[in-house]
Amino acid sequence: MPSLRGARVRDKFIAKRENKMKHTLIYWMGLFLFLMIPFTVSASEEEEPFNAKEAIFEHLLDNYGWEIPFSHNRMALPVIVRDYKGDWSVFSSKRLENKNSYNGYFIAQDGDYKGKIVGLDAAGKEYRPIDISITKNVMALFITALVMFLLFFPLSRWYKKHPYKAPRRWLGAIEVVVDMIYKDMIKPILGKDARFFAPYLLTLFFFILCINVLGMIVIFPGGANLSGNISITMVLAICTFLAVNLFGTKHYWKDLFWPEVPMWMKCPIPLMPVIEIFGVFTKPVALMIRLFANMLGGHLIVLVLISLIFIFGTMGAAVLAGTTVLSVAFSLFMNILHLLICFIQAYVFTMLSTIFISLARVSGEEKNNNEKEINV
Repeated sequence: MPSLRGARVRDKFIAKRENKMKHTLIYWMGLFLFLMIPFTVSASEEEEPFNAKEAIFEHLLDNYGWEIPFSHNRMALPVIVRDYKGDWSVFSSKRLENKNSYNGYFIAQDGDYKGKIVGLDAAGKEYRPIDISITKNVMALFITALVMFLLFFPLSRWYKKHPYKAPRRWLGAIEVVVDMIYKDMIKPILGKDARFFAPYLLTLFFFILCINVLGMIVIFPGGANLSGNISITMVLAICTFLAVNLFGTKHYWKDLFWPEVPMWMKCPIPLMPVIEIFGVFTKPVALMIRLFANMLGGHLIVLVLISLIFIFGTMGAAVLAGTTVLSVAFSLFMNILHLLICFIQAYVFTMLSTIFISLARVSGEEKNNNEKEINV
């Protein structure tokens, strides 16, 4: 009897878990289809033939407005420009929609400045003004900062009020991630320097994770492809570059300009010093390109799969029905995979930054000890 009762309980538990997994899958499929509605509606309502290239790059590149779901309208953002005379102009980007011009400014439709605000000088020649407008990507940075503020300040306040009590719900989930990144990555690699560099490295991880996840959301406040913008990844790589070289030890700089190699490799021809110095700049470049290429590729694949629905839609209802099912299925799979990649890329970028900082913080004694351990 006990074994029979245990088998029934086990079967009931398995059935309950399978039902839960089915409900979860249905939920994510429904959420994905809902998020794809704005893209679908905007494409289906166009009078002109669907242009996959323009639709894809419109979602990937930066612009002066934010698409509003279920309509062709955009949320206007402030334009702040300075002309060749030195005069500043502040106005809404709505004035430049539909190829309109305002106060001598318009959005270039082709050429080197395509998609950017340009103006005409006294001779009628096109020029690029100083542009510090609040574009879609800039607005997304503000939103990301607000999200991080809402995530971590409540956690900080919790520990001030309850120093010996663990938080629950979403604060507890954030604490688990923070604890994992600090104890499993930062502390083992940096050792005694972990507490000093932890604020920067944790901020780096959660910032990349937030912009990656927000970039997957089609509707406002998501949709901005920040991690697929090389300017953003370049700034993050420069921050790591500064953290490595500003806090590098004397031994680190000595190994750059006078490494411990045979004399003929560094004098009279400084072969190894040139290679070491070259490596100082290739590390942040690798960080920049890695994050940019992976996230841009993920967004591009999903948008291409969705575009197939409208490309094959001109071939008839039967072809449209078949391609829609396949495109949605593959897009759902890629979105789930891309969600995992969002976390992996944030983790890899932070881990490599931690390793580069640790290599710059190694002293001569620690290096000798490591060499002795390797020899033993």
